[in-house]
Amino acid sequence: MEKIEKMQVSIVIPNYNGEAYIDNCLDSLKEQTDAGRYEIIVVDDCSQDKSRELLRARKNEITLVENSRNRGFAASVNRGIRASRGEYVLLLNNDVVVTPDFVHNLTAAISRSERIFSVSSRMVRYYERDKLDDVGDQYHVLGWAFKRGDGKPVTEYAKPERVFSTCAGAGLYRRAVFEEIGLFDEAYFAYLEDLDVSYRGLIYGYENWYEPSAVCYHIGSATTADGEKYSPFKVRISARNNVYTAYKNMPALQLLVNAPFLIGGFAIKTAVFTKRGYGKDYRAGLKEGLTTLHRIQKTPFKAAHTLRYLQIELWLLENLGRHLSEKMR
Repeated sequence: MEKIEKMQVSIVIPNYNGEAYIDNCLDSLKEQTDAGRYEIIVVDDCSQDKSRELLRARKNEITLVENSRNRGFAASVNRGIRASRGEYVLLLNNDVVVTPDFVHNLTAAISRSERIFSVSSRMVRYYERDKLDDVGDQYHVLGWAFKRGDGKPVTEYAKPERVFSTCAGAGLYRRAVFEEIGLFDEAYFAYLEDLDVSYRGLIYGYENWYEPSAVCYHIGSATTADGEKYSPFKVRISARNNVYTAYKNMPALQLLVNAPFLIGGFAIKTAVFTKRGYGKDYRAGLKEGLTTLHRIQKTPFKAAHTLRYLQIELWLLENLGRHLSEKMR
């Protein structure tokens, strides 16, 4: 395997009640190609289980940062990024196990161009290893984010390609771009903060890619939804953050043009979650999003970015078609 010289990667793992998962995650990093060339920073977000004790016992392997209060995913990874030294920052969920060439292959992918901000990995379901979990995220004009490849056979999505957003559950980021566009928005707390930062990267002219050779296995929602796809907390926070994302990243004119789509998208989601028993939670999230927009700092509008706004708008429309097509497959 080709050796990647003079590159340093900082691996940042946010941990909250990860007693059942964190050892497996850290053990898999020991088996990495070029292991020992990466620093590992674990940020514990006031875990209530025994994971902090497990992490303290591994202080010879990791740098442990402990929050004094529960601050959420976005604030925890930001604290880890600020404590790191690498040219690239790999964000990794505590319920992920990586294959031996995972970090190497992500680093090789991001080093292909200085315009690449982030690279999303090939996430496979931990308990169903014949099925994909996430191969990069997309976002469309209805204001919905969706995981590409979720539940599809692992034989699909075999080529590298551009994606709208990198999943921060197992994604690599270029530090220099963070310094230009800012870190994760801590007002999000958890969910969709990776979509927001990837969106900002697009506005500034950077690219997000998917790399199929970087394979990991993901349990999913292990610490915020007890492994389930939905929970009242997840539904409410995601609904709120969907409102934040559109408001924050779309200039006023684009918001006005897309308002009918966004309103329609939120109405459809309200009906869907009502049917699933989470209607009250989803509506509460929308209300919270609309009434707390003052907390959100909009991505600055620059006339020089006008062409990129137009390109992103076309992408949002195209992604609606892709999402419908994928659902029908």
